[in-house]
Amino acid sequence: MVRVTNAVATHRRKKRLYKRAKGFRGDRKNHLRLTITAVLRALAFNYEHRKQNKRNFRSLWIQRIGAAAKINGVSYSKFMHGLKLVGCELDRKVLADLAVRDPDAFATIVERAKEALAS
Repeated sequence: MVRVTNAVATHRRKKRLYKRAKGFRGDRKNHLRLTITAVLRALAFNYEHRKQNKRNFRSLWIQRIGAAAKINGVSYSKFMHGLKLVGCELDRKVLADLAVRDPDAFATIVERAKEALAS
């Protein structure tokens, strides 16, 4: 009886793996056992870093809003509370962009938040 090797599927599987390992250094790109561990590890880090990226950007936006709010004479927490009282629907991403690109518009928003806090 003839031995069946299933070579086509094996080659396809290895080719897919090596393609993912393109750009890796040393033996991690062209030795199967090392490539498997390197690719699985890279995929795990990739998943985790996609989550961290969102956290990092939110932190950056908060820092920018806080700095711009301080320039306009109010703390970050009071500013955000004032926005909530006003009913402002702008999120942190947009507020941070305004703080950097259009300080005058941001200043008017801060004034509205201050008025809401005062009353």
